Amino acid sequence: MGYWYLVIAIVSEVIATLSLKPSMGFTHWFYSSVAVIGYIIAFYALSLVLKTVPVGIAYAIWAGMGIVLVAAISAIIYRQIPDLPALIGMFLIILGVIVMNVFSKSGMH
Repeated sequence: MGYWYLVIAIVSEVIATLSLKPSMGFTHWFYSSVAVIGYIIAFYALSLVLKTVPVGIAYAIWAGMGIVLVAAISAIIYRQIPDLPALIGMFLIILGVIVMNVFSKSGMH
């Protein structure tokens, strides 16, 4: 169940982060509300994840997937296209998350 909560945490955090730009410095109430509620849900779900998943593994997946998803969706919505070094960095983040989950014994419980 922990990894399902992790999916909720990641999706909530991505929605909240993407809402920050249109909130215009928290001056637009709708997007500001989406950001705040999204972060509340994300951190609550992450706290549930930590009942069953080691904190280092959970945070690496949460942060890594958040970075990649926000960058990918920002490229579509806001036309903020990552350059080659950014794409390589995101590939390495994904690779790091895979290595941690497949090969690390610290993820075992």
